[in-house]
Amino acid sequence: MSSSLSVYLLDLKAARALVGSRDDQLLGVIRDRFGTDMASDDRYFSSEIEEGAPTAYEALRAVVHGGPFHEEKQYAFQYGYAYKRLCSLTGSFLDNSSFCPFRGDWLEVVDEGLRALRITSVSVAEFGYGGLPEGIPSYDLPRCGEWTHEECLEALEQFERTKRDGHAPPLDPEVVDAVMDVVGWLRHVQARPGSGVVGFVS
Repeated sequence: MSSSLSVYLLDLKAARALVGSRDDQLLGVIRDRFGTDMASDDRYFSSEIEEGAPTAYEALRAVVHGGPFHEEKQYAFQYGYAYKRLCSLTGSFLDNSSFCPFRGDWLEVVDEGLRALRITSVSVAEFGYGGLPEGIPSYDLPRCGEWTHEECLEALEQFERTKRDGHAPPLDPEVVDAVMDVVGWLRHVQARPGSGVVGFVS
């Protein structure tokens, strides 16, 4: 079974502030922009919806209004995807070609490559271990994690220091490609003051 990592550049604080914001105008914008996608998701999860899971829009509305949320934890995945949809609206999608799809412990393998280059302030595996913002029920997938602006700048400085020191250990070409994707994300953060990175594993 394969997984996927989706990564967005955005204002982390602003994205979290949408949870419980009760912004019905925002809901209308999302419904207009993502209506087709939400309908497609509802078809994909039709069995779960028939058993009681919220629809994509119902989950989105619950996240924006801060509830009410379904009591059955196995339906919490809909709220995670709703938050991902909010991030995709307010943020910029970053290249994930090295992470979509991926299998097994690929995120940990990439982290080993980062550490070999002395980049320690960020971890792609953390996207698979983190949780959703407070107030959103979470259970299994999708998983979510964040890199702050400061963490990204520190990681980029670590990368540049490694280059200056001429420390370039041999790495598998696929790991090199993934590391360079990560460095690309860091440069996007550097170019946008106050931004950070949010990643979703599903």
